[in-house]
Amino acid sequence: MAPLVVLAVVTATARLIGWLIGPGWLDSWAHATALGLAAMFVLTASAHFLQPRRDALIEMVPPRLPNPPALVTLTGVLEAAGAVGLLIPATADLAAACLIALLLVMFPANVRAARADLGIKTMPLPLRTLMQVVLIGACVVVLVG
Repeated sequence: MAPLVVLAVVTATARLIGWLIGPGWLDSWAHATALGLAAMFVLTASAHFLQPRRDALIEMVPPRLPNPPALVTLTGVLEAAGAVGLLIPATADLAAACLIALLLVMFPANVRAARADLGIKTMPLPLRTLMQVVLIGACVVVLVG
């Protein structure tokens, strides 16, 4: 749930700052959302490297995939790179598209975790699914903005 809170609070704060200060980079929902997503992906990327979340994420990787620790590290690096990419105007669209793909590729691990009560156990499958839809929708806002 923390990722959604970070996304919402940072996006709303950025948009409010853009509205109060006037025309500028934050005076658009797409740019404010990019900033919110970047903050959220930095948060989620950190879980890929810090205990105890790292072990929980490794546990979520489907057993048919090789080297779960390496995959968790890779996806953490990709999330962090996507966060940086969202903040660079020339790469924001590409970063948003790549993050959509990453969210879709990682979703089966969330399904497996929810069904088998593995890994990060704070969200049942319907809530995990809704969160994925919101995150993908936020990436789409960046893409079409």
